[in-house]
This record gives sequence, C-alpha cells and structure tokens, in this order.
Amino acid sequence: MPLYLDIHDKLRAVTPEAIAAAHQRDLELQDKYGVKYHRYWVNSKEGRMFCLLEAPSKEAAYAMHNEAHGILPNEIYEVTEGT
Repeated sequence: MPLYLDIHDKLRAVTPEAIAAAHQRDLELQDKYGVKYHRYWVNSKEGRMFCLLEAPSKEAAYAMHNEAHGILPNEIYEVTEGT
C-alpha cells in the first residue's frame, strides 16, 4: 500500500490535547477507509501538523480526515521510506 505524508497548515487550535483528540478520531475511522496511521508530528508555533500514513489513495486519506473531524490536509505527498 502507498505511503503518504500529509501536511496540515495554518491550524488554529494546535494544542497537544486538540491534536491528540483529532488523531484519536482518525484512528477510530482508519479501518473504514483502509488507512493505517504510523506517526504524526506537530509544530505548534507555526500551526502545522504532519502525518505519516498508508492509504489506498490520497482520496481515501482526505475522506477519512473529512469524516473524522473536517480538518483536511493542505497537501498529501506519496513518499518512499529511505534508510
């Protein structure tokens, strides 16, 4: 399955609690969309979040985010893990 890095930019409520709650909703729906989350990173100062996930397509990742909490990524890139 393809590996993706998604980028959420200009988030307003970037607190550890808010991000953890949104991520929990992602985890609750990931199986429905065939998505598997690996990790996420947050830059609270700049209002950015980055998620590493496997998904059948970019569209599946968008749809899952939309249903989970409506916080859609600004960009999604297919990536290949290096060593």
